[in-house]
Amino acid sequence: MRVVIKDTPAEAARYAADVFTRQLLGQPGSVLGLATGSTPLLLYEELIERCRLGALSFREASTFNLDEYLGLGATHPQSYRYFMDQALFDRIDIDKTRTHFPDAASPDPQKAARDYERCLRDAGGVDLQLLGIGANGHIGFNEPYSSLGSRTRVKTLTAQTVADNARFFSEDEFQPQLALTMGIGTILEARRIVLLATGPAKASAIKQSVEGPITAKCPASALQLHPAATVILDIEAAGALEDPALFRHIEKQDQALSPSANGVAS
Repeated sequence: MRVVIKDTPAEAARYAADVFTRQLLGQPGSVLGLATGSTPLLLYEELIERCRLGALSFREASTFNLDEYLGLGATHPQSYRYFMDQALFDRIDIDKTRTHFPDAASPDPQKAARDYERCLRDAGGVDLQLLGIGANGHIGFNEPYSSLGSRTRVKTLTAQTVADNARFFSEDEFQPQLALTMGIGTILEARRIVLLATGPAKASAIKQSVEGPITAKCPASALQLHPAATVILDIEAAGALEDPALFRHIEKQDQALSPSANGVAS
């Protein structure tokens, strides 16, 4: 696991955008795994601007999102499909028929989960997976005590996750308590993984993920098992790490040895 610490959320987002830019320039037909939430918004804005300037293109790329609220259709304003259309897809040159989500409106969500796994396999797997992290260490909607080998499935959201996401729903609006999500085992099959985290609310989860034991109690700790995972943080998200200066020193030395390898996990 490589840990990269930047001073601000904007710098962290630019670093992550560099990783995605190199991926698309080197492999235009990449399969990208994407995440929703507030953390990746700065990254998406950076990618949109680079696409506008012609510095990269999504024309040949395909995407698979991590999760979707169970029971919400694609046009529901709180669905993750709607979020991604507004935040990214409608603003870049991607073919939207190549953007994929679990079918959370299906009358048979178990079958929808199996179908999503099959669709991922048929696409050749994810080349570069973007992750956020919840305050309780969840990745996707894999809440604490999820199996580290789990596949795409229906998950019950914890009270903390429901509370954390309540700000996106009005007081009288139905807030789903279930979601379809890629499993941890599914996520770990991506060839490369980038986890982006900013702000002090993520500091405890980052400490557990990076420095703690590999445990189902902190799902993101499973990234320690991945051979090409990069954790990109701002200084606040890194605030609980025992020795953030060590990671900055390592990053500086890596850049001195190979400036073009920025974002490639060690």
